[in-house]
Amino acid sequence: MEKMKLFLVVFLSLTASLTYASDPSPLQDFCVADNASQLFVNGKVCKDPKLAQANDFFFAGLDKPGNTANALGSRVTQVNVAQIAGLNTLGISMVRIDYAPGGQNPPHTHPRATEILTVLEGSLYVGFVTSNPDNRLITKTLQKGDVFVFPEGLIHFQQNVGYNNAVAIAALSSQNPGVITIANAVFGS
Repeated sequence: MEKMKLFLVVFLSLTASLTYASDPSPLQDFCVADNASQLFVNGKVCKDPKLAQANDFFFAGLDKPGNTANALGSRVTQVNVAQIAGLNTLGISMVRIDYAPGGQNPPHTHPRATEILTVLEGSLYVGFVTSNPDNRLITKTLQKGDVFVFPEGLIHFQQNVGYNNAVAIAALSSQNPGVITIANAVFGS
């Protein structure tokens, strides 16, 4: 019986150590998304690195204001792997958010990313709600140059509380952070 217990302990120890073995570092310099590929994987298939070009790592247009003439009074311009194929596997993306006076980016969550937002112009009231059981609302009014972090997966929002247009830029810790707008998910289904 003792030999059996010893064998089991040794076996489980070896199995557990093999289970956690991985290489978290990239295996190549980059993995430009091959958007023409019909193969479906978790992420995007890489094109041959020898075919990579500068435009695979480039996006133009964040200097242009988004059209805020809509019900929300805001416009989000995304820059993720869909716009820059070279972001594939790099774990980062960004957005520009334009707000009309009173405009808002309504309560939403990013299931795969933390967001760090910087106000470039205007004044924004921002916040997030902690998870159960507390469900605390944590808020702050931001001015030009202020930075605020929204933790991964938590419901958060921004609203322009100034009298002029506001602009923010945000970085997200995923090439494809996803977005779930709470009202649309709950009431629009």
